[in-house]
Amino acid sequence: MKKLAALFPVVFLAVLLTVCFSAPTQAATKLIVAHNQTSQGNPYQFGMLRFKEVLERVSGGEFSVDVHAGTIGTNEDELVEKVQLGAADIVVASPGFMTRVGIPEVDVFSLLYLFNGFAHWEKAVDGEAGATLAGIINKKSNNTFRIAAFWSAGVRNYYGKKPVEKISDLSGMKIRTQMSGVVADFWKKTGAIPTQVAWGELYQALQQGIVDAAENDYTNFSLLDHHKTANGRFITETEHDYTTRLLLMNGKKWDSYTDGQRAWITEAIKEATAEERRVTYADLDKSKARVIADGAQVNSIDKTPFIAIAVPIQDELAKKLGLEGLLSIIRDAGK
Repeated sequence: MKKLAALFPVVFLAVLLTVCFSAPTQAATKLIVAHNQTSQGNPYQFGMLRFKEVLERVSGGEFSVDVHAGTIGTNEDELVEKVQLGAADIVVASPGFMTRVGIPEVDVFSLLYLFNGFAHWEKAVDGEAGATLAGIINKKSNNTFRIAAFWSAGVRNYYGKKPVEKISDLSGMKIRTQMSGVVADFWKKTGAIPTQVAWGELYQALQQGIVDAAENDYTNFSLLDHHKTANGRFITETEHDYTTRLLLMNGKKWDSYTDGQRAWITEAIKEATAEERRVTYADLDKSKARVIADGAQVNSIDKTPFIAIAVPIQDELAKKLGLEGLLSIIRDAGK
């Protein structure tokens, strides 16, 4: 016992020195990632959760990730602004919302009937067309915005209070749609009246007749039961938009990371993108079956007259922005 007592001061001193002179544990670098969809079943959420899982694992805990599903903004312009201000690190945004920050070129990927299928879309966004647009956005934003990847939100269709059998059926219909110039121009030329309604308020707008119709992909509108509303139960497969979504991050913040940190983030983004697309594609048939089982009515339509409206709008925008070459690259990718 006397020997143990004699050793106590020595042990205590060793512990004290260890505590005093050990390097402090470095707190993990937190990344805030966000999308505007409130449903946990949305493909964006699956992609973001995969990003979190991979980055925290490969970084050995050097990074931690907070995922926000509509909790810091259900409007995409809010999320774009948060990236701009540094209040969010990575967000999902539609091309049309980027035009509001002074980069009209991004509207090219908002053009309707630009892609003829998912294979065409992937070849374009993952190839020269996507790289070209990413370079334009980064340069014109003075490195405020950097496209980390291109995500999908499926293929968009019309849904409303009546089916569409021909273009004239859209005459006078108030349709909730994205208010990008080229998108609104298209619907105006069909005779419809483009109307802006926040995504989180659309169920009520359809139910109360504030709008006659909307357009989105099966997964997104079915997750929020739009097809169960009075003005959402007739679906016409117009397939007017194989959608492009931008996974945006702040370029200046990206540049602040070390090469090793950027490698970890790149790996996580690659796996997250593959997961988001996988879930998007897998959910299409399941979502369609679900809305039909719920009593919604689905019909298809000859898309030729719609494409005839869309192509001149594509040509006009490309000429206006000096992007005829980019439009040709996109079109050639679908041949």
